[in-house]
Amino acid sequence: MASFFSKLGSMFSGGAGSGGKENDQAVQSIVHEDCIIFAEPVREGTQYRLKGRIEKEVGDETLVRTFIRADLFASQDEAIEWSLKKGKQIVEQNGRSLFSDGEKNRTA
Repeated sequence: MASFFSKLGSMFSGGAGSGGKENDQAVQSIVHEDCIIFAEPVREGTQYRLKGRIEKEVGDETLVRTFIRADLFASQDEAIEWSLKKGKQIVEQNGRSLFSDGEKNRTA
């Protein structure tokens, strides 16, 4: 019964029943200074939180730096755009030091 109310509520709040205008798992990427920046916004209610990851191939390994910020956006497209911008900024500000510790995964 709770599932019925959950589905009914999502129809009116822009959830799964809204025709799928926005993909909850949308990922977009760009290449910037030998890194691949992925925008992976997180849906929080009716908004999207800025989140992404930066990957770089070093030797035979892929090093990953994830980032999440407090910024919230009304649309998924806007959150993707700003996640890519923030990823570029992180790469430009940190340069080589972003991956200098050699750790496979960490938060930037």
